[in-house]
Amino acid sequence: MKETAIGAARRSSWMAGLRRGDGREASLSAAAGTPSPFWVIVQKEFGDHMRSWRFGILIGIIALACIGSIYAAVTALQSGVEAQATDTEFLFLQMFTASDGSLPTFATFVTFLGPLIGIALGFDAVNAERNKGTLGRLLSQPVYRDDFILAKFTASLLLIAVVLYALGFLVMGLGLLTIGYPPTPEEFIRVVLFLFVAVVYVGFWLNLSLLFSIRFRQAATSALSGIALWLFFSIFYGMIVGLIEKATAPAETSALSILVRHAEQMLLLNRISPSFLFTELTTTLLTPGVRSLGPLTTAQVVGAIASPLPLGQSLLLCWPQLVGLLAATMICFGISYALFMRQEIRSRA
Repeated sequence: MKETAIGAARRSSWMAGLRRGDGREASLSAAAGTPSPFWVIVQKEFGDHMRSWRFGILIGIIALACIGSIYAAVTALQSGVEAQATDTEFLFLQMFTASDGSLPTFATFVTFLGPLIGIALGFDAVNAERNKGTLGRLLSQPVYRDDFILAKFTASLLLIAVVLYALGFLVMGLGLLTIGYPPTPEEFIRVVLFLFVAVVYVGFWLNLSLLFSIRFRQAATSALSGIALWLFFSIFYGMIVGLIEKATAPAETSALSILVRHAEQMLLLNRISPSFLFTELTTTLLTPGVRSLGPLTTAQVVGAIASPLPLGQSLLLCWPQLVGLLAATMICFGISYALFMRQEIRSRA
C-alpha cells in the first residue's frame, strides 16, 4: 500500500512538472524517444477515420462514381476516335474531362462529392469529444490546445490527400490500360496539380465543418450546417447569380464597355463560390486549350494563335483562383483556431 502511494505521488509530481513548464522530465522523455503528443493524436485520428463505417461508405460511393466516370470517358474517347472527332493532343487528360453524356466526368464528381468527405471527417471532430467528456480529460494531460486542433486537421487532411491521389492514380492506371496511350510528362504534372488543387478544395470544406464542430455542441447541428452550405454553393448559388444577372443585364444596344463591365461583375460574383473557383482551376489545368477565364473582346481575339497553353502559362492564368481558394481555407482554419483557443472547456466529474 505504501509503495502504491509513493508511485502515485511520483506520477503526480511528474505531471505537475510538465504543466508548469519544467523541461527536465520533458527532456528525459524526448531522450527516450517518446513521440510528441501532436503525432500521437494524428496517428490515432487517422486510424479512427480509416476504421469508421461512414468513411468506408463514402469512399465506396465516390469510388463507384469514379469508375462510372472512367467508363463514360473511355466510351466517349472511343466514339470520338472512330468518328475522327477527338483531338489526339492531350488525349490522356480527356480521361478526367470527357464523357459520353450518360455520367458526369471525374472532375465533376470531385467537385460535387469531394466536399462530402471534408464534411464527414470534420463535423464531429471537437463536439463529439466534448459530449463524451474526453476533451477535458485529454487537455488536462500535458497536451497543448493548439496541438489538439492542429492534429485533428492534419490527420483528416492527410487522409483526404491519400484518398484523392489514390483515386486519381486509379483513373490514370485504368485509362492507360483501356486506351493504351501513356501520358506525357506535362500531362502527368497537370494531373498531379489538379489532385493537389482538389485536396485544397476538400480541405476548405474540412475547415468549415471543423469550425461548425467547434461552434455548435451537437454533432447533428454542425453536420446539417455544413451540408446546407454545400448544397447552397453547389446548386442554389448559381441560380441566384443567374437571376441577378438577368435582372441587372444592360440593353443589347449598350456600349461595349458597359457589357464587358457587367460580365466582369457577374464573374466576380460567381467567384465567391469555392465550387466555381475549383471549376475554373480544373478547366485551366486539365484543358490546355483554355486561354482565358474572363470575357474577351473581338480586338483581343484577332491575331491570337489557336494553340494550347504550356503548363507555366496555364498556372499563371489560374493562379488568382488558387490563391483565393487557399486564402478561404486558411481563413476558416484561423477562425476555428481562435474560437477553440478561447473556449472554456470543463471536464466532467
